[in-house]
Amino acid sequence: MRTCEEPRPPNGQSPIALAAGQSEYGFAEKVVEGMFIVVNSITIKIHSKAFHASFELWQLQGYSVNPNWQQSDLRLTRITDPQRGEVLTFKELTWQTLRIEADATDNGDQDPVTTPLRLITNQGRIQISLKRRTKDCNVVASKLMFLLDDLLWVLTDSQLKAMMKYAESLSEAMEKSAQQRKSLAPESVQITPPAPSTQQSWSQPFGVGPNASSISQYFDKHDMKESSYHLLISRLDLHICDDSHTRESGTLKHGMLGGAIQLTFRRMAFDYYPFHRAGDACKHWVRYSEAMEARGQWAKKLVSEFQSKMEK
Repeated sequence: MRTCEEPRPPNGQSPIALAAGQSEYGFAEKVVEGMFIVVNSITIKIHSKAFHASFELWQLQGYSVNPNWQQSDLRLTRITDPQRGEVLTFKELTWQTLRIEADATDNGDQDPVTTPLRLITNQGRIQISLKRRTKDCNVVASKLMFLLDDLLWVLTDSQLKAMMKYAESLSEAMEKSAQQRKSLAPESVQITPPAPSTQQSWSQPFGVGPNASSISQYFDKHDMKESSYHLLISRLDLHICDDSHTRESGTLKHGMLGGAIQLTFRRMAFDYYPFHRAGDACKHWVRYSEAMEARGQWAKKLVSEFQSKMEK
């Protein structure tokens, strides 16, 4: 993979649907979604103008799950609401070992003495929720949860500096991509009635009757109001060490011994809602609490003040 200087246009309609000669969510999509994928090892190499990185995964598995993230009947792994013209699907990826490595490129602006960044983790999983239009299979909203167990990470100060530079080099491309997604977001959230299809009755999950109101309630329970990305680490032991003495021509001088700091985080979580508008309600957020009510009132006040200034 290679980072783009300018973001590419959206992919458009599903290639699976087009190859099957259909324009809506139908039988071909369901067959592909029902596949159970097992890969012994996979290597992903990413090239950028400032650094190159590699991701190595062992014993990767991908499969469909029900809304409670359990493997079950495939007909329980999707929720279709004919009234909305939308379908929810749920996927899970698991692996045994993940290795991440990043290093500066020769033509980058990195410090030549920086140390390659390395991270090795044990078991982990990614939970993916997708909301698509049955009319054209376009993704309306998505939810990505990256779950890790105990994680031990040892960083030197030069590696920490390198990581900050890597993030800085990606920020420009990520900002352009975010601007493109935001410009397309208003169109994607429009609800379009579905085209008549003989496959809709086949896609209804067990446990949900044919009553339209019950399907709508079941859909609302697991619906994604907006796209979001989440990272949850059960326990993180972070060790940051000073390696400045290693640069003194291979010899240690008096007073040049480095120090170290250890940080332990339990149940550390990051939640990112890229399309959330300032002042909108946050009750559908994963970790919503009453403390956010005060923040919501404060945000609405700032937005109204900003709008009044712009109108003047």
